[in-house]
Amino acid sequence: MSSQDPTAQNSSADRPLFHAGSLHRQFAHEIVRRLVDRGFVAYYAGGCVRDALLSLTPKDFDVATDATPEQVREVFGADHTRAVGEAFGVVLVHGRLAKTKCQVEVATFRTDGSYSDGRRPDWVVYATAEQDAQRRDFTINGLFYDPIAQRVIDFVGGQSDLGNRLLRAIGDPYARINEDKLRMLRAIRFAARYSLELDPATRKAIEESASGIQRVSGERIGMELSKILEHPNRQWAWSELARCGLLEHIAPELLPVDQAELFLQLPMRI
Repeated sequence: MSSQDPTAQNSSADRPLFHAGSLHRQFAHEIVRRLVDRGFVAYYAGGCVRDALLSLTPKDFDVATDATPEQVREVFGADHTRAVGEAFGVVLVHGRLAKTKCQVEVATFRTDGSYSDGRRPDWVVYATAEQDAQRRDFTINGLFYDPIAQRVIDFVGGQSDLGNRLLRAIGDPYARINEDKLRMLRAIRFAARYSLELDPATRKAIEESASGIQRVSGERIGMELSKILEHPNRQWAWSELARCGLLEHIAPELLPVDQAELFLQLPMRI
């Protein structure tokens, strides 16, 4: 099966993935509809698709489109749009639905340039949906959904990996980690949150790149660790941090492995 044939991997084509749902889902659907009516391609993207495939309620919705930021702002108007990352093709569309404030990030399909700071691309080039999927971190986050045609768009095998309970980097795992070293922690957090196993190639890349986590700011590391420790699967995640060699590079004098149980008893923040 070719990875370039997304419909061949679409096991959800015969049923809608999203139902009426929340006002935010309806707001996102309206954004897609208006973009499509203007002749653009537009899909739900990333986490909301992943969560829906796992029968979880998405916390928010993101839209990806071939419309440029300028075209997005033209479609929805200056009063209902705000540039939050226009250099990276991201515009926030906001408004009200049933008197409720709603907002959705709309991002232009893109490919990324080099990551000299190990966090953000130095430049982006607008691209196709498939190229956009290929530049993302993990296959479970590289999925799109067309709410008009009611079908999943899968260029990276994310549906198969979800079905196999597997967390796998898109493409070369070393390249994905080199772009942003924090992805090593994110891999373990996602695996713990969704009860997935680390793909062997992805695990090997993390183990061999573990020392690079020291290039990430303490603030970003702290945020990821907080999310890991707040989840019920934190004990498994903590063991994975140690097993992959990350823990020894994250303030080992403060969080030694033999004291892990102490930290695992910290109350969860709801």
